[in-house]
Amino acid sequence: MNCQEHHVAGSVIDNETRCTHYHSILDIIAIKFYCCNTYFPCFQCHEEAGCGSPEVWPAEKFDEKAILCGCCGNELTVNEYQNCNSVCPYCTAKFNPGCSLHKRLYFEDH
Repeated sequence: MNCQEHHVAGSVIDNETRCTHYHSILDIIAIKFYCCNTYFPCFQCHEEAGCGSPEVWPAEKFDEKAILCGCCGNELTVNEYQNCNSVCPYCTAKFNPGCSLHKRLYFEDH
């Protein structure tokens, strides 16, 4: 299973959710944006798509699936993702730990 079984919008360049903005070996997640309920590889892809009203995931919704592992295709809740130490709990693929630098663009701070 991979991300091709889920629609990932934006400038995706491979079937593991890498995009033109973030495409290292570790850039294999997509985030379902709360405002438009659509998976994008990154905030820049989301901006380019023109959503126009970006919203972050509210803390009370952190138990909902919002992260897609581009390696195995499993969806993680926000809580699972934030507590996984940059490793997919389903397939053990490594995620980019640098993504946490952008978490304020995706998730409410709590």
